[in-house]
Amino acid sequence: MFRSPQETADLSADRAVEQAILLALRGIRFGSVEIIVHDSKVVQIERKEKTRFDHSVSRSAS
Repeated sequence: MFRSPQETADLSADRAVEQAILLALRGIRFGSVEIIVHDSKVVQIERKEKTRFDHSVSRSAS
């Protein structure tokens, strides 16, 4: 199947966006990934990661 140069470029760009989204998701335990879209195109990916501490361990009074 023949693809035009534009179709080839679009597929390459789509793969790059997919990889960027997967990279943003990789290893995140708490947080969010926000994907910003303008005119049906992904223009920005934001990763907000939270660090949580477990303070449920009882502490002895000093």
